[in-house]
Amino acid sequence: MANILFVTDSAADIPRSLREELDIQVLPFPIAMGTRELQDGYDFTPEEFYPMLLGARQIPTHAQLNPFVFSQCFQTAFRQGYGSLIYVAINSKGSATYQNALQAREEFYEEFPEAKETFPIHILDSRTYTMGYGWAVVQGARMARGGVSLGEILSYLRDWLDHVKVVFAPLELRFAKKSGRVSAAAAFVGDALGFKPIMTFENGDSKVLSKVRGEKNVVPALLELCQKTRRPDTPYLVIGGSNQAQTDRLSQESARVLGAPAELVYQVGGVVAINAGPNLIGLVYRD
Repeated sequence: MANILFVTDSAADIPRSLREELDIQVLPFPIAMGTRELQDGYDFTPEEFYPMLLGARQIPTHAQLNPFVFSQCFQTAFRQGYGSLIYVAINSKGSATYQNALQAREEFYEEFPEAKETFPIHILDSRTYTMGYGWAVVQGARMARGGVSLGEILSYLRDWLDHVKVVFAPLELRFAKKSGRVSAAAAFVGDALGFKPIMTFENGDSKVLSKVRGEKNVVPALLELCQKTRRPDTPYLVIGGSNQAQTDRLSQESARVLGAPAELVYQVGGVVAINAGPNLIGLVYRD
């Protein structure tokens, strides 16, 4: 079968070991940390980033990936002899990165018209964040190694992205408040009364599904939701951050309640931590 290059961006939160094992190209978002610019997922580990984030005078910012980044990626892959390229992008409603990739593809084919027939570039809008789309890329790369056709891989990716659920709870609300994921009023009331929002993304839009009072009630609320909406006997992932105790609790309880351990327990990277805060837990699964 044709040699496929799998590409995503660093907000997919694919652990370094997996991206190296499967030769997945991860394009890093630049993060402005004071006067320094850091490459998300390359210049630091999540464990190194969380104290930097919490100690920063101002919440760091991250830029979109511009068309030039994609142009370089496409040209290099074409010259290296790849038969096709699949890029799964961060939610287009939260970043212009997806549109920039489309622009770069159009310009690439104008410059290399011969590539249009021999080097198809498939660009998918994940409409979500973190391993909600990172896991699809990992599985797609595994399928390719197993000899699965390009058409079947694309069908799998689209089906997963149509059905994936990312449910999570920011346990501290100042980052979600700053990024607009939770309204200022909701964040204020939540902090004052000890409420924690249970959140998800629907067609790219963030949505508060419920609020629970007290951190101790977050894990049961996440698992109750997962039990109701997860397709039976399908894999799930545990999202963690700086709160190792709550991550461990969710991992242990999910294995008991859902009848099987998580396929992966991982920590969110820089982009997700900036927007949702490093103190969060959640689940990724298919409905």
